[in-house]
Amino acid sequence: MPAKPMPEPPEESAPPVDENGPSAEENGSLVEENGPPAEENGSLVEENGPPAEENGSLVEENGPPAEETMASSTRRDAPATGAMTAAGKGSASGRSAAERGTAGRDAVERGTAGRDAVERGTAGREAVERGVPEEAVTPLIRGIAVLRELTEAGGTLSLSGLERATGLARSTVDRITATLARMGYVRFDGRDAHLSPRLMELGNAYMSALRLPALLAPHADALADELDESVSLAVADLDGIRFIHQATRRRAMSLSFRIGDLLPAERTAPGPLFATEWTATDWQRWRHRRVADPRDLSFTAVPPRRYGADARDDESFARRTQEASANGWSLDDQLIEPGLVAISVPVRAPGTNGRIACVASVVSHTSRHTAHHLRTTLLPRLRSAVRAMEQDLHNTPPPEAGPPPSDLARWTGASKQQLGREFIESLARGLTVLTVFGEDRPELTLTEVARATGLARATARRALITYDHLGLVAPTGRTFTLTPRVLSLGFPPLSRTSLPEIAQPHLADLTSRIHESTSLAVLSDSGEEIQYTARVATARVMSVNITVGTRLPAYATALGRVLLADAPGPIRLPRPENLRTLTPHTITDTHTLEQILTSVRSQGYALVDEELEEGLRSLAVPIRDRSGRVVAALNTAMHASRHTPKDCVTDLLPELTTTATRIQTDLHTASRFTRVPAS
Repeated sequence: MPAKPMPEPPEESAPPVDENGPSAEENGSLVEENGPPAEENGSLVEENGPPAEENGSLVEENGPPAEETMASSTRRDAPATGAMTAAGKGSASGRSAAERGTAGRDAVERGTAGRDAVERGTAGREAVERGVPEEAVTPLIRGIAVLRELTEAGGTLSLSGLERATGLARSTVDRITATLARMGYVRFDGRDAHLSPRLMELGNAYMSALRLPALLAPHADALADELDESVSLAVADLDGIRFIHQATRRRAMSLSFRIGDLLPAERTAPGPLFATEWTATDWQRWRHRRVADPRDLSFTAVPPRRYGADARDDESFARRTQEASANGWSLDDQLIEPGLVAISVPVRAPGTNGRIACVASVVSHTSRHTAHHLRTTLLPRLRSAVRAMEQDLHNTPPPEAGPPPSDLARWTGASKQQLGREFIESLARGLTVLTVFGEDRPELTLTEVARATGLARATARRALITYDHLGLVAPTGRTFTLTPRVLSLGFPPLSRTSLPEIAQPHLADLTSRIHESTSLAVLSDSGEEIQYTARVATARVMSVNITVGTRLPAYATALGRVLLADAPGPIRLPRPENLRTLTPHTITDTHTLEQILTSVRSQGYALVDEELEEGLRSLAVPIRDRSGRVVAALNTAMHASRHTPKDCVTDLLPELTTTATRIQTDLHTASRFTRVPAS
C-alpha cells in the first residue's frame, strides 16, 4: 500500500487558487457555489483580469511565439525540486524519485524504506505553492496526478490508496475519480478504481499525431518474423526512452516492454543514440536525475539497481554515446537485467538534417544471442529494415487534412448539470484538449484547440499552460504538439489488455440489467468449437453452469453460429458424420445449417432453442474489431421457461446489442496501436 506523502496542512486551511477564482469548497477542489465559472457562462474573463489573448500574455498568430510567451510559466529545464506537481509527481523531466514523489509502496517493493521515499518526495500543497504556474488549472494537475498513480499501480488502486499516494483529501479524490468515471476513463469495482480502455484515446492521440507507429510498425513486424526475435521502436523522452511499438515472439522466455513504458537512457541500447543529440542542458538534467534517483526507483518498468550508480557508470554512458555517434548503432549488453541483450539503429527523419525520429531495436537473451553475435549477425538485417523505414518516411506524404473536430467538450455541461459538484468540469474539459490532436492535426494553434474543443480561448490557453508545465504538451513557435509523456497516462498497463478483460465489466453490467447469465466466446482454431473466454453468472437457483475455458460444438450454439456466419472464407461446418444429434431439436442437416448461418449474417444475431441441451435457450450477437471482422460473440443463456423466443428478440436483443457496441468501442480504442488478444 502506498505510503502517505509528507504531512501537509489540512486542505481547508489554504485552498489553492483555481481557474475560477478562490474555491468555495473547503478541500480546495473546483466548486461553483458562488456562480458559474467563466468558461461555463461563456465569458472569457479570468480571475486575474481580461483574457490572455486580449492583454497580450499569449498572442498567437500575430504575436510572439508561444514558447516565448509561456517561458515564465514553464519550468521544463528547471531543477527537479522546483518543478513538482500538486501530487509531488510531474516536473518537466518527470524522472527522478524527487520529481515523481516515489510512494512508500514502491519503496517497500524495491527494498527501500518508506521513510526514504517520503524524504525524496514533496508534499502536494508545497509543490502547488512553489512550482506551478499561477495560471495553471489546479484540478487538471490533480487529475493527472491521480491517473499517474493508477498507472504506476498497474491500473488498479483503492480510493484510500489514491488518497495516500497523491496526498489529496479523500473528498477531492472522490470527485476526481467520479469525473474520470463519467468520461469513461475509470471504472469502479467496490472500493477500487480501475483504468478503463477508453483512457487510451489520450495516448492514441499522441501516437496518431506522431505517425511513426502506423508507418513503421509493418517493417518492425516483418523483421521480427524474419529474425524470430522481438523488435521494438522507441522515442526519446528527455533523458529517458519510451516504447511506441513492440513486435514480440511467443516463447516461454519472452522479451517485451509495454507500449509507453519509460526506461532510463543509460540502461538501454537506444539511449546512447538519442544522447548523441543532447545539449549541455540535457546532460546536466540527466546528471541531476542520476544523483536524485541513483537506483532508478522511479522507473517502474525496469528492475532497480542493487547499488546506486557511481562515476564509473556516468563515464560508461558517455563512452557508449561517443561510440554510438561514431558507429551509428548501439548495444545493450545486460544493462537492464541479466540475460537481456539488444542492438539498436536510429531511424532518421527526412528533411531534418539527420535528426533521429525513433530508434529500432532487436531484443534477445544470451541463451540465443550474445551481444557480439547480435552485432555480427543481426545488425546488417536491422540496418536494411531501418533503410526501408526511412524510405517510407521520405516517400509518404502528409495526410490530407480532414474536417476539424468541433465542440468536443460540449457534453461536459450536461454532465455538470446531472452530477453537480461531483463533476469537475475543468478537469474534463482539460483532458478533452489532449484528444484534439491526430494524424492530420500533429500541431495546433491556440485558436484551433479552442475551436475543436468548443472552449473559450482563455480556458484552452490555461489548459495548454498546465500541460506545458506537466511536460505533456510542447510549444513550438505558435503551435503546440503532444509529447511522449502523454503515454504515461494509463497506456502501459492498458496496452496489455485482452478482449476478455475489456468485456468483463460490460458483461457484469449486462447481467445486472437482464438478470441472466452472460458470456463471451471465440472460435477454436479448427472452427468446429467455441471456447468461453469470459462469463458472468446470475444469482439464481436454476442457472446455466458453464465455466471459462469450456468448449462446445459451434454448430449447435448461438455463439458458434454468430462466429461461423462471419468466419473468413467459405462456411466451415463439421463433416456430416460429426454433426451429432444432441437433443431432439438439434439441426444436423448441412444445407439447413448453411441457410441458418446466412440468415444469422444478415440479421446480426443468432437464437438457438434447445439444440444444445433441452430447456436451454440462447441468444448471441457478434463483437467486431476495427476492420469489421467478427472476433468474438456475446450471448445470454437461460431456461426456456423464462423467455419466449419472441421475448428474447424484443426484450433481450437490444440489451445485448447495446453491450456489444460498448465492448466494441473499448476494443477499437485499445487496439488502435496495440494488439488485443481475443482470449
